[in-house]
Amino acid sequence: MERRLSVATHWGSFVAVIDSGRLVRIEPRDDDPAPSPIGPGMVTAADDGARVLRPAVRKGWLNGLPRAHDTARGADAFVEVSWDDAITLVSDELSRVRSQHGDSAVFGGSYGWASAGAFHQAQGQLHRFLALGGGYTDSRNTYSTAALEVILPHVIGGHPWSYQSRMPMWDEIAENCELVVAFGGLALKNSQINPGGLARHQTQELQRRCREAGVRFVNVSPIRSDTAGFLDAEWLPVVPNTDTAAMLGIAHTMLVNGWHDEDFLRRCCVGFDRFASYLVGDLDGVPKDAAWAAEVTGISREAITDLARRLTTERSLIMVNYAVQRADHGEQPIWMSVVLAAMSGSMGRPGCGWGAGYATMDATGVARGRASVASVPAVANPVADFIPVARIADTLLHPGRTIDYDGRRLTLPELRLIYWCGGNPFHHHQDLHRLTRAWQTPDTVVVHEAWWNTTAKFADIVLPVATTLERDDFAAGFSDPHLVAMPKVREPAGESRTDHRIFAALASRLGYEQEFTQSRSEIEWVRHLYEQTRARLGDDAALPGFDDFWRTSTAELPALTGPFPGGFEDLRSDPQRFPLTTPSGRIEIFSEEIDSFGYDDCAGHPTWFEPVEWLHAGLSERFPLHLISNQPASRLHSQYDNGGHSLSSKIHGREPMTINPSDAASRGIENGMIVRVHNDRGSCLAGAVLSDDVMPGVVQLSTGAWWDPVQPGLSGTLDRHGNPNVLTGDRPCSRLSQGPSAHSVLVDVEVYRGPLPEILAFAPPHLEQ
Repeated sequence: MERRLSVATHWGSFVAVIDSGRLVRIEPRDDDPAPSPIGPGMVTAADDGARVLRPAVRKGWLNGLPRAHDTARGADAFVEVSWDDAITLVSDELSRVRSQHGDSAVFGGSYGWASAGAFHQAQGQLHRFLALGGGYTDSRNTYSTAALEVILPHVIGGHPWSYQSRMPMWDEIAENCELVVAFGGLALKNSQINPGGLARHQTQELQRRCREAGVRFVNVSPIRSDTAGFLDAEWLPVVPNTDTAAMLGIAHTMLVNGWHDEDFLRRCCVGFDRFASYLVGDLDGVPKDAAWAAEVTGISREAITDLARRLTTERSLIMVNYAVQRADHGEQPIWMSVVLAAMSGSMGRPGCGWGAGYATMDATGVARGRASVASVPAVANPVADFIPVARIADTLLHPGRTIDYDGRRLTLPELRLIYWCGGNPFHHHQDLHRLTRAWQTPDTVVVHEAWWNTTAKFADIVLPVATTLERDDFAAGFSDPHLVAMPKVREPAGESRTDHRIFAALASRLGYEQEFTQSRSEIEWVRHLYEQTRARLGDDAALPGFDDFWRTSTAELPALTGPFPGGFEDLRSDPQRFPLTTPSGRIEIFSEEIDSFGYDDCAGHPTWFEPVEWLHAGLSERFPLHLISNQPASRLHSQYDNGGHSLSSKIHGREPMTINPSDAASRGIENGMIVRVHNDRGSCLAGAVLSDDVMPGVVQLSTGAWWDPVQPGLSGTLDRHGNPNVLTGDRPCSRLSQGPSAHSVLVDVEVYRGPLPEILAFAPPHLEQ
């Protein structure tokens, strides 16, 4: 007899169908107008051969081989052990490292999305456990938006993510806006997801309403399909990493024609005069006019001039996508987009002005926020040390080195134990061969994993963890006004345990179990967090009791009505009464604070800096194609690459790579061929897809294919599967943010002539009893 249970994930809510205790399929909810195809693909991965079924320890580590600089990490066999032995090994090693090297020698990784649940949030569970044990070195910012997170508080004030509630929502855009210019596009595939969970997808429907209301869209991107076809967007192909130059050319045109909003710039901004001197060339002798911008960007002078006119004569909105800031000098397009909106005359007008990341997840532009939902109590970290998130390889390779970060000098700590839970550094970090070298340096790497992905294979101790389908929880998505029940659909595979249960066992061994668990079972925690949320919101929320919620699957939270501090409409109306939290209380076109840092790669105002790698660089003579490693349509980052939907997108088992037909023809590449993508950092195989959706000189290979090196542990080896991060550079976008620069990379592509190597990405390592 079939049973139907609620399932909530980062890519939406679904219904799991259980027959005779076996998961047979996952179906979309009836009320979701645009369900993600990732959900149904979870079924095949639930019991595939890549599942980690028992605790396992790397053979060389267990046998006492030298633990520091042990090059076998990533290539060694594993020995399966009992849970009791595994808990002893991890607790003893944590105690040894803390006593011999201090608490800062423990790195609490856990960068990743992991479970959508409010309780089983991997990063929160790990950080609570490590903080109660004495502390750990933490990371700061995210790979997705590091440059944005650091620059925006300087420019518009507020918390790094406060812009989400301060920019126009889609319904306001439909009602008030005439022209949307999207730098980096509006790829609808990215809106499948929402951190924390999602009841129903709304972005596609809201975008359609904008187009039906007559809003016109311009897609400034190297990729035509970065906007949905139904938007009928005008496509302006732009040389990758030159968005700042395009914006400067538009701004110069506004300035010299007197089209800019002098009133708003005078009342609500500071530093425009100094920026204007840079625009016209007073500071460096180079006017940033439309002709200059056309030469840099590949967009015609006429198109740049026309865009300047339209932005200042129509009710307009400038959008900037996250992808443009994951590049050399990635702070600049974010900063410059705010300045351009301020000049346009639309900043602070209903449905117009400026916004970021609109199609990055099904939350941005959908709602300004949601009512607060209770979470597991955080514990203050006794260790003050932290590293910028993308500097993990630098830290492992160069402990003691000092680096700049947002006006501070940081000393990179010596990390002796890495504890990673709920993330995949061998997916999201750049230059995986460099990371391989760095990963050999710590004494011990402990990982919680459900599958034998690359991170598990590069660990010393692997603890099998239950998946989203194998634990009780409830979802509360970012800005999503729903709570969704997540009852356990099936029992954990093999000997898998939840992260919480693992940490509880470790805390018991280390003497602080009661502090960690607060004497609650997991389902008691879930009930407690829900009822705590219900009590906080009070009678007005009308949330059902937990038992009713658990039975009906969904509860709706009350809408947030504000006020939302830092709004640009308030700023425009009265900058004295409604100042921003910047030093001046206004939008900082010129930042005295940033200027005082003295960075040679981030000036006091938006500036064009030539990227290290781009199509006009000398290196392009050897590697003439610019690689865009954007987010995949078939999975969330690397999650469920072994799922049915992601596997169905492969070409001969390899990740698809899109190339313009003209670039393919000159290399003898035909549709469906396996190609080798390469530069001086590495090489990988991929399946060729010919399409004029990418401009000439550009190739697109999404992130997230599980890294599959031919010789694991050996830096420089060929990747069989198509992970672009064997090609990307591991360098900061600037000294200000230290963010990743994944989209500044040149490559070449050739037909792969050799016999195709077997793909082992989804195969477990050799396991011994």
